[in-house]
Amino acid sequence: MMDAAITREGLEQILDQALQDVTERTAGVRLHQDDQPLGEDLCTVHITFDKGFATSLTLCADTSLLVRMASNSFHEDAVTQEDLEEFSKEYFNVLCGKVAGAVFRATQVSAHFGPPVFYHGRYEPEGQEVQFVLTYSDEHSKGAQLIHHMARPDEGGAASSES
Repeated sequence: MMDAAITREGLEQILDQALQDVTERTAGVRLHQDDQPLGEDLCTVHITFDKGFATSLTLCADTSLLVRMASNSFHEDAVTQEDLEEFSKEYFNVLCGKVAGAVFRATQVSAHFGPPVFYHGRYEPEGQEVQFVLTYSDEHSKGAQLIHHMARPDEGGAASSES
């Protein structure tokens, strides 16, 4: 587990730094931590760490924020659904790569993650529980949440009581 090797605060700091860095570099958008709730029109990108750590990361964001980021990244005014999905997955892949590198430097544990999966709307991974959520917004009050999930301890079915 990531917890054994790194503190929650340490991990939050790594995630925050990586998200702000990668967002500004790849999309020219500056995000800051904020408690503002997300809007109704959302997209989610999800990655599972399948080696090193039993965790996953989810980025849930206002679609208009991701569209703006994709538009900046591709230097295009109009962004198709395919562009949006392609950008979101590539962006999240770069972000998670940066996180894995920083976690390795802090813990000497190599993390490996699967390919990012894109969803319209909010996606909650099954069998995982939220460890913490970092909430951001841009200067137009469009928001994003970076959610760290841990594998839910197997309690003989007790984990599936919510639906």
